[in-house]
Amino acid sequence: MTEKNWPREIVLNRADRLLTVSFEDDASFVLPAEYLRVESPSAEVRGHNESQRQTVGGKRNVAISAIEPVGNYAVRLIFDDGHSTGIYSWSYLRELGLEQGVRWARYLDELVGKGLRREP
Repeated sequence: MTEKNWPREIVLNRADRLLTVSFEDDASFVLPAEYLRVESPSAEVRGHNESQRQTVGGKRNVAISAIEPVGNYAVRLIFDDGHSTGIYSWSYLRELGLEQGVRWARYLDELVGKGLRREP
């Protein structure tokens, strides 16, 4: 893992349902809980290949209830809807930050295309 992918700080703002991740190279990303939930790296969401990837609707109000370290390379995010199987590596969190605009737009388009909504 390169040093730029190493987090310097991870801060959960429970009230606003935001996770801020700051990296050693001064890159910092504010990631909404809903975005993290629908982009979970778990098999439940991502499947085992692209054709199995699921579009998860109804998560507008989801919150992160806990963050657990996984070795020295990742964290497990526990969401208040019971989802807890995604392991977010430092490089994946960085990727989510860098690609947030593109990924979020794709997600919103998928919701519309599948007749799903953000609201629970």
